[in-house]
Amino acid sequence: MNVIELFKYLINSKSETPDDGGILLFIEDYLQDFTAIRVDVEDVKNLFIYKKFGNGDHLCFAGHVDVVPAGDGWQSDPYEASKRDGYIYGRGAQDMKSGVAAFTQAVKEAKDFNGTLSLLLTSDEEGDAVNGTVKVLEYLQDKGMLPDYCVVAEPTCEEDFGDAIKVGRRGSINGYLTIYGKQGHAAYPQKAINPVHLLAPRLGAMAGVDLDNGDEHFAPSKFVITDIRAGMQVTNVTPNELKMMFNVRNNTKTTQDEVKAFVTKHLDGLDYEFKLTQGSYPFKTDPETKVVQKIDKAIEKVTKITPKHSTAGGTSDARFVAAFGVAVVEFGVKNDTIHSVNERTTAAEVQGLYEVFQELIESWER
Repeated sequence: MNVIELFKYLINSKSETPDDGGILLFIEDYLQDFTAIRVDVEDVKNLFIYKKFGNGDHLCFAGHVDVVPAGDGWQSDPYEASKRDGYIYGRGAQDMKSGVAAFTQAVKEAKDFNGTLSLLLTSDEEGDAVNGTVKVLEYLQDKGMLPDYCVVAEPTCEEDFGDAIKVGRRGSINGYLTIYGKQGHAAYPQKAINPVHLLAPRLGAMAGVDLDNGDEHFAPSKFVITDIRAGMQVTNVTPNELKMMFNVRNNTKTTQDEVKAFVTKHLDGLDYEFKLTQGSYPFKTDPETKVVQKIDKAIEKVTKITPKHSTAGGTSDARFVAAFGVAVVEFGVKNDTIHSVNERTTAAEVQGLYEVFQELIESWER
């Protein structure tokens, strides 16, 4: 198989979370001279597969084989790679079977690497991500096998292939707020305490407000209201309580404590309660780190483009890798159709991604 044939095979293997579609067993067989370790947890399939070439650095390529459900409205079978109009269509084409195909082919063909090459693959990235990558990392830490560096092949490019890598990710803080009032008749507002009216004059100082100024790598942490609801869906009764949810995609300058202080300040004097949860934490990989420097040069050599360093977007399993002290960077194809109907990429991008990873491996010690 070449990388395009491998890519099409992966698309044709239906692997909606947490199903791996048989892909992990296939990769075990495809990389026959690598040592495979399975860390399956409940219905989640996880594979760590490695080969020691020498005593140097351990470079890991990580990703997920699971995809989100296809949805309706496709012009072709989402689980059959279809080529038309210069594109290859299929669920996972960008997110992220292109990345899995590219790094799998690159490590399979590696001949000379003074260290260890490995793949970390899971079927639980698009779901709860509880029994996936983090479980493998826990296993590797326990065995003293954590990699020195990691490349996650999530789709990162924006306008042109090669134009962006991720050197970090924002965290995600979720808020759940309840403001208490006193239910009453709309005709007698003086006899009630309307929580909607209590919140309304304060919203302008909260909704969409930046909690910090950001920096050269991160956008400001913004207070984003995602849901407000109250009342009984009638016009003559004022509500007894109001519930609001919000999210802050936080950078390294804003923590839960700052978010808590912000809410407390603006709701002073009200009868309320709220809680915060954090689904992920922000991280940033130093641009001077070897893996960032090396992948920058590999991208420049293959694409003739100097990639920008970004932390935009949602979350990825790179957050788990960083939490274990591993220097991590993300690079993959363009991300303009991820999770959408008629997800697609080009053979040229998949081939280019494979060549970047080839160059990264071959130039690692140069």
